[in-house]
Parts: sequence; structure tokens; C-alpha cells
Amino acid sequence: MPAPPTRDGPRVNEEIRVPQVRLIDQDGEMQGVMSARDAVLRAYAVGLDLLEISPNADPPVCKILDFGKYKYEIQKKKNEARKKQKVVEIKEIKVRPNIDENDYQVKLRAMKHFVEEGDKVKVTLRFRGREMAHQELGVKVLERIRGDMEYGTKVEQMPRMENRQMVMVLSPK
Repeated sequence: MPAPPTRDGPRVNEEIRVPQVRLIDQDGEMQGVMSARDAVLRAYAVGLDLLEISPNADPPVCKILDFGKYKYEIQKKKNEARKKQKVVEIKEIKVRPNIDENDYQVKLRAMKHFVEEGDKVKVTLRFRGREMAHQELGVKVLERIRGDMEYGTKVEQMPRMENRQMVMVLSPK
């Protein structure tokens, strides 16, 4: 069985070094099995290229087409796919165990906005000094955030301690 192409993309014209190929002509019609040399000559006769579509088939499937146009179409498809993909960012919100009500509401609105945009939210609750002795207050704040954000999010990472801070990650459903 012939080795698949080693360079980027499919093999073209004289790079196809197999004894026989299954040929599809420029109109998309099956022409049958023939020698690779005959297939290349047919492609040149109509002013196009012979492109190896399926190198792992037995015999490999080749098609007569314009290689420049083919490369352009592939590039166009890649660009379209890149446009459609969304990069998920992680936004961080920092809170304290004894956060004021108004501050809490402002941070909650920001978190909801981030989640609506499709981003993940990392809630970091920092303890200072003697606050470390009352970690249950921090757990209460994070539980309250989880309850208030429940409508369109799921907890990706439950609250856990990292040094002097507690971290929880929320992601959109």
C-alpha cells in the first residue's frame, strides 16, 4: 500500500507515484481505474491538475481540477471556521468574606454580564489576617454567589482553598 503524502496537503500531478489510480474527471464523473501517467496526461489535456483526493484507498482516488482554485477554497473554509469559533476567556472577580451588600450586587452584575457573553468566571475570595480563622464566612459568601448565579451557570470547580484564598469557577450552561 502506498504511503500517504508526507508534505502539507495532497499530492499533485507528477508527485503521484503509484502505478494505478481511480480517476474522477473535472465534471465529477467516475472514469475508472487507469495508470497514473494516463490520468496526468488527461488532466494536462484539459489544462487542469491531477489531485490525489484519497491517498489511502486502493487504488488511490484522484480528481482532475484546478489546484490553485482548490487551495483557495480550502483557505476560505479555514478562515470561515476561525471566524465562527469563540475563545472562552476566564474572567476573575475578587471578593472578601465581609463584602458590603452594594459591592456584592455590583460584582454579581459583572459576573452575570461575563456569563452572558459566554466567558467563565473565576471567583476568588481572599482572606486577610484573622479572617483565616473564620473560613465559614467565606464559604457562605461563595454559596450565596452560587445560589444567585444558578439560573444560567454551572459550577465547574467547587470552592477550594489555595493558600490564603478560596477559589470557585463558574461556567455558562
